Amino acid sequence: MSDVVKEIKSLKKKKNAIIVAHNYQYPEIQDIADFVGDSLELAKKASELKNDIIVFCGVIFMAETAKILAPDKKVLLPVKTAGCPMADMINAEQLAELKKQHPKAKVVTYVNSNAEVKALTDVCCTSANAVKIVQNIDADEIIFVPDKNLGAYCQRFTEKKIILWDGHCYVHNRISPSEVREAKTQLPDAPLLVHPECTSQVIDLADAVLSTAGMLKYVKEHNANRFIVATEEGIIHRMKKENPNKQFYSAGTAKFCVNMKKTKLSNVLESLENEQFEIVVDKEIAKKAKASLDKMLEYL
Repeated sequence: MSDVVKEIKSLKKKKNAIIVAHNYQYPEIQDIADFVGDSLELAKKASELKNDIIVFCGVIFMAETAKILAPDKKVLLPVKTAGCPMADMINAEQLAELKKQHPKAKVVTYVNSNAEVKALTDVCCTSANAVKIVQNIDADEIIFVPDKNLGAYCQRFTEKKIILWDGHCYVHNRISPSEVREAKTQLPDAPLLVHPECTSQVIDLADAVLSTAGMLKYVKEHNANRFIVATEEGIIHRMKKENPNKQFYSAGTAKFCVNMKKTKLSNVLESLENEQFEIVVDKEIAKKAKASLDKMLEYL
């Protein structure tokens, strides 16, 4: 394994490349990365750097977002089949039809979506700023896609009508209220941190509802020594790494994102060696999608 890491580092330097990895990636992928974060943090970082090549260890929509924000860079996804089931739950045709049905509504689209959906969007959002965007967008009706759980969470903070699409993250949907209650019983002193992609029933049990970036900040600043984490288990590696004196527990059985876990060190090496698999976004779609992403960045 160490030989693979050495080869990756050598190729990265030779090709002026940078490796970015999502918080849900395997520990060894996070450890080899130059920057680890959530999807928006990684895309923003990619757009700011001067490297020629970005190796994006995540899923397709994340690499697409990086390419849209950094069109002059070569963006590589080590595993071309690493998709996002939630992002695939809505397409451009479906959103266009929804807009016809609600002509006065503005569209807020979760960044966990494909480029052609972003291109039909007024403002994209992240799990961290979705509530703020919904509250401040100039519309009384909002079409919110694709995540119904995040949209329902936003509805708690506004009297505006939110029209939800029936999409979800299968990983967060598998976190059940019963196992969360059991975890809280076993660890009564541990704050429960819940991602807003979870169901309303799980969110109701939370001590804090946070994006992955928000969770990382919370555990650093909170004086508790133990935490229950209701999101994909990959983030716990980073939590332990950054807070070695604290303990972290999954809320019930650890939940894995199959697509996030497709990327192995060998894939990263092959991606750098062969400059595969390059992300290409249609220029017209990219232009429209960038407008919705730029508006999102105004709310950060």
